[in-house]
Amino acid sequence: MLENGKINGKQFSVLVFMFTTGSSLLLAPSMLTSEAKQDAWLAAILGVVVGISLTWLYQSLGNLYSDMTLVEYSEKILGKWIGKALSLLFFTFSFILAALVLRNIGDFISTQIMPETPIQSIHILFLIIVMMGTRYGLETLARAGEILFPVFIVLFLLLFIFISPQIELEKIQPILKEGINPVLRSSLLFIGFPFLELVIFLMIFPFVNKPKEAGKALFMGTWMGGLIVILLTALAIMVIGADYATSKLYPSYFLAHKINIGNFLQRIEAIVAIMWFISIFFKLTICFYVSTLSLAQILNLKEYRMLVFPLGMILIVLSIISSPNIAYGVNVILKLWTTYALTFGLFLPLLLLGMAAVRRNVKPKSDKKEG
Repeated sequence: MLENGKINGKQFSVLVFMFTTGSSLLLAPSMLTSEAKQDAWLAAILGVVVGISLTWLYQSLGNLYSDMTLVEYSEKILGKWIGKALSLLFFTFSFILAALVLRNIGDFISTQIMPETPIQSIHILFLIIVMMGTRYGLETLARAGEILFPVFIVLFLLLFIFISPQIELEKIQPILKEGINPVLRSSLLFIGFPFLELVIFLMIFPFVNKPKEAGKALFMGTWMGGLIVILLTALAIMVIGADYATSKLYPSYFLAHKINIGNFLQRIEAIVAIMWFISIFFKLTICFYVSTLSLAQILNLKEYRMLVFPLGMILIVLSIISSPNIAYGVNVILKLWTTYALTFGLFLPLLLLGMAAVRRNVKPKSDKKEG
């Protein structure tokens, strides 16, 4: 196996939590309110419920081959060449996702924090840290997650406490004014981003030291991360309103602008920025790590670290090509991403589970005939 590190269930759960919040922390509230308006919190709840259901699918597949990654058992189930072909497509999915996440980082920093800095410089600086994290391996990344998880939670609680005096419950009313359809459409976007993306954790399943804990940890990390996004979406609606949340690309960041404690503690949006930098670092590093590991296994390499630098250089270029501007990137998420993610997040695991079941049922019959 190319990765010798082992992580425990708690560390795995933290990685899933960070991945789930990741880009969603800033982008999900705007995406949800664009369709569901003041009912966006309902769409978020529905999306989390479906996302948790998907973890059962991933758990079922991961437990079948608890000592193998998705790339390895794809070849075992489907045969060498078909398995490698599907694994190569899976690699492109994780690599494109990494490129889009890197672009999210560049767009946010270049528009909100350092508008005069070239986006390519931001990408290079951030990716250097991600490449270092990937080279150190999964075990080191998981330990870093354990250290930074309490920081994330404390910052979120501070944001919630400071902004709670400005909550206006009437802003979420009337409930279901436009019916259930906008809520369903909005939740479908939320399922694709981020819950269908959780399929990449099937590459990390075999590195959990107690395989039986991996499924439970995946479930825990998913619902905890989903809860954070639900609360942030509800806060954005109840404080700044659904219309304002829709008009802003990063409503949860602008939410922190509203903090005002006795005309002394004001504009501490750094709370949201630090939370996002923590979670987005882990999401990008996990995507990049899975990309390098999967390609190394497809090519039957003995070491995945030799791919870190060349793939990193390609990723910088791809992050610009895949999303030339912010409007294009948002359009991709709203119109294309869920459909694309369904291919790998739902249909691929179902195909592998179905073929594995067929192989198990056929094998005893053939053995019986030989006897």
